[in-house]
Amino acid sequence: MTALDGSPSFTLAYIPGVTPGKWARIWDERSPEVPLNLVQVSAAEAAGVVRDRDADAVLLRFPADRTGLHAIPLYTETTVVVVPKDHVVAAAEEVSPDDLADDIVLHPLDDTLDWEQPPGRPAIERPATTTAAIELVAAGVGLLVVPQSLARLHHRKDLTYRPLADVPQSSVALAWLDDETTDLMEQFIGIVRGRTVNSTRGRPPAPPKPKRPAGDAKNPATRKPTGGNRRSGTLKDGKGGKGGKRGKPRRRS
Repeated sequence: MTALDGSPSFTLAYIPGVTPGKWARIWDERSPEVPLNLVQVSAAEAAGVVRDRDADAVLLRFPADRTGLHAIPLYTETTVVVVPKDHVVAAAEEVSPDDLADDIVLHPLDDTLDWEQPPGRPAIERPATTTAAIELVAAGVGLLVVPQSLARLHHRKDLTYRPLADVPQSSVALAWLDDETTDLMEQFIGIVRGRTVNSTRGRPPAPPKPKRPAGDAKNPATRKPTGGNRRSGTLKDGKGGKGGKRGKPRRRS
């Protein structure tokens, strides 16, 4: 995307519970000349903001409609049940769907978990949003099952949550339009995947090392002789003969 003055920019949408702050800081450190705009959107409109080109990419939860989108899963969230602090579930470290069989479990319309059958007993009416469901839990109307990040987002002093085993989980993914993987998009993908600023991705391979030149010290044929400069049949002092001093000639009798 481009700013109003024509300069490049990058717009990232994200849903409640997802925290892109770390990635945004890394972006600012590496590309301070390209602004990164963060826009929070609801889970229902997350994919649409990219399809409508109101954002370059979006951090959303799966399951979601992936039509026309390319996506990279980033991490899977733990599923938890939100309960009042004085509820019997609060005493356990982890619970199962069977532990909720006698409780009303709220199922908001913006739920992000792919249920075949939610646990517990259904409420007479489904809350419109997760935020509204949290208020009903605080009022003692029922319990709520959500990804852990949403339980943290809606933290209240009178509520707590516990991990819920053997139930669907949601995964957070980075999504953008098919066939529109721009250089800026590649840069953000590298950040969320943990690539360093010196990553060699996309760089040509290093050139081969040059061969050793002739006369290299490792070539025996080119080594210099050792032990001084001698000639065959001569001594170091330069005198000829087989060694020793020359005597006087003998007189003939």
